[in-house]
Amino acid sequence: MPRTRFTGRTALVTGGGSGIGRAVALAFAAEGARVVVAGRGRAALDETVALVTETGGDALAVGADVSSAAEVDALVRTVVDRFGSLDIAVNNAGVFRGGGPLADVAEEDWRALLDVNVTGVFLALRAEVRQMRAQQGGGAIVNVSSNLGPHRQARGVAAYGASKAAVSALTRGAALDHIADGVRINAVSPGPSDTAMSLRPGESSADRATRMKEVSPLGRISSTDEVAQAVLYLASDAAASVVGTDLVIDGGATL
Repeated sequence: MPRTRFTGRTALVTGGGSGIGRAVALAFAAEGARVVVAGRGRAALDETVALVTETGGDALAVGADVSSAAEVDALVRTVVDRFGSLDIAVNNAGVFRGGGPLADVAEEDWRALLDVNVTGVFLALRAEVRQMRAQQGGGAIVNVSSNLGPHRQARGVAAYGASKAAVSALTRGAALDHIADGVRINAVSPGPSDTAMSLRPGESSADRATRMKEVSPLGRISSTDEVAQAVLYLASDAAASVVGTDLVIDGGATL
């Protein structure tokens, strides 16, 4: 029996062209949501839309750079113009740059991390909350952070971790600011998942699987669908009293 807990709702997913973002978009569509996927790679976004429509879902691709306030504001207007409301937003767009010891991180990599991972989430939150608090029924927002930074440290990722720690802090602060407006904000913090970002330079998927058997208490990476299902829970009515949480999905790596 098909699940319909998001029927009649509109979900926006940034970074929806691949990986976790695509899995989240497909999962929302499978449960009845109208889905808008946004990002900078239009071809990948169109692929996500095609996957949704193949199964009878309703989806729209919108090119947008989350580090641009004008483009983010236009994105939210497009969502509302097309579907009438913005009920759910998943701020997933992010980059990994500047791997290596902090003293060797290039300034351009640092600024790229801040522009997309921090400013991008801020701009998206701002535009989404402004829409949600003005519409009947409010809305739910889920930010995609990371276990690196907010919850654990590892060598060579200090800059990336700092950007993701900021996402978790933004989530908690915004959640407190806007729950009275009817906007519920939470985050997920995945560990290694089945995406290209979790592969080390030159590492194959089989190499990664072997490594994870040794370093993860669970013994494997998370699937993108496992992360997506956590996002859907936080966006659903079942989580109506969950506010400002940061749900870690990392197979026990932070224990």
